[in-house]
Amino acid sequence: MKKKMGGPLEGPPSELIDKAIEALEDWRGETLAKIRKLIHEADPDVVEEWKWGIPVWSHDGIVCTGETYKAAVKTTFAKGASVEDPQGLFNSSLEGATRRAIDFRQGEAIDEAAFKALFRAAAALNASKPKAAKKRA
Repeated sequence: MKKKMGGPLEGPPSELIDKAIEALEDWRGETLAKIRKLIHEADPDVVEEWKWGIPVWSHDGIVCTGETYKAAVKTTFAKGASVEDPQGLFNSSLEGATRRAIDFRQGEAIDEAAFKALFRAAAALNASKPKAAKKRA
């Protein structure tokens, strides 16, 4: 597990995320908790996972991750380059062909309605993509 997130290595994902938020003890923990709350409001059926030592939110595939750094809390949207972003929330990883991210910095307000709309659009994109057919042997 990444040192920056803290918390245990094993357990239910929701508990690992709880512990990671608690371990931060500063604005980053508050921001990650707020993002998590908005994600659940946007999509009550979202699945919380813990992969690569960070929180992951999925619905028919990975929607986004929550990473913490010294100067930012980053949500990386797995298919962000394919998601409409009318409010211009994406401000990081803009050069990538697939992913896009939002860096939230200390003291910055979160446009809650726009973030929830973006999350719903990303989840809908996952649901709209047909699953790859398994190859027959």
